[in-house]
Order: sequence, then C-alpha cells, then structure tokens
Amino acid sequence: MPVTLDPLLTKSETTVLHAAASALDFEDGARTAGAVARAVKVNQQATPGPATQAVLDKVQTALLANPVFQAIAYPRHFAALMVTRTEGGGHYGPHVDNALIAGVRADLSVTLFLSDPARYDGGALVISDRIEDRAFKLPQGAAVVYPSNTLHHVEPVTKGSRLVVVGWVQSWVQDPAQREILFDLWQAIQSTQDPDQARLLSKSRSNLIRMWAH
Repeated sequence: MPVTLDPLLTKSETTVLHAAASALDFEDGARTAGAVARAVKVNQQATPGPATQAVLDKVQTALLANPVFQAIAYPRHFAALMVTRTEGGGHYGPHVDNALIAGVRADLSVTLFLSDPARYDGGALVISDRIEDRAFKLPQGAAVVYPSNTLHHVEPVTKGSRLVVVGWVQSWVQDPAQREILFDLWQAIQSTQDPDQARLLSKSRSNLIRMWAH
C-alpha cells in the first residue's frame, strides 16, 4: 500500500536540499543494482562522500520526525539512502528491490522528489499490483513510501532532470498486511473525537505491535 508524505520537507528545506544534491558528483547508477535490475537501470547516483552524506542525513532526520512515516514504516533500520539523477532518456525498467541491502532486510522503499515536476518530462514512479499500475510524480519535497516487494519502474525522463532521494527501510513489523492494519488503526485514532474510543483503539494497536514486532 503506497502512502504519500506530502510534504515531507518544507519549501525552504527542499530548495536547500535540491541545490545541495544538484552540486554532487554522480556515477553510473547500475553499480549498486542487483543482477536482474542492472540490465534495466539507466540513471546516475551520487558518489559517496561528506557532501552526499549531509544530504542523506537531513532526509533521514526528516523521515524519522514525520508521524505518518513512523505510523506506516515502524522503522528499525535504514538499509540505505542514495541520491539519484535521471535525465537524457534515462529510466529504470520494471524490477523488485533487493531483499537484502547492505546486510539489512528491505521491507519498505522510499522515494523523495527533489525536482520541480514541471521542469522535467516523464520520470513518474509506477508501482504495480495485481489490478493496476499507479504512477507517482509528486511535488518537490513530497515522498512516497511503499512495500519493497512490489514490482515498480521509473518512466524515461525525456526532458530536464529528475533528482530524487531513494531509500530502503527494515521495519519492526515485517508483514505488509500487518503494517496496513496498524496504519488503519493509527488513522482511526487520529480522527476520532471520542477519548474512550481512542484509548480502546490505542490499546489494540499497541498490543498488535507487541505481537508482531520482531
């Protein structure tokens, strides 16, 4: 179940991060792809270094501070974060993210959009399920979080440059269906005006987390 964080960053935060990410050095993105994904990955990723890490640290801090992200992800570890750039017809064909990234199980994937969508053509993130494809081309500073076991792709960027931060998270709750139930309960708690109902829902959610977290 994809969930959008719109916005994750404020306008000023996005402006600063976009400028910092644009100034990074980039290398062939296929270097970190798995054997199957490497054949369909045509993009660039920021080379490791202090400047890149500073961008990624700000994104990780913003994610951990976001209550919706906490409610959908139950983050235990970040497997990885990286800045990627797609332009000149680049794309990322249909693939499933690696199950293990840097020795950490990837349960959820995150894409934070740093580029103004009006300044590039194409580049939508398309997430597939058994019924339909859902395309996400979000405003600057917005992010989408979705299960890492889903088939997805990035459409070719035919004009301009698509700059994003992508990442993978290991959750305390491994099962996507269980995470969806917990997220529904969290939303119900946020929306109810009845304090007794909120306490009962909170009790149920907490006890389910206790049962499912590992």
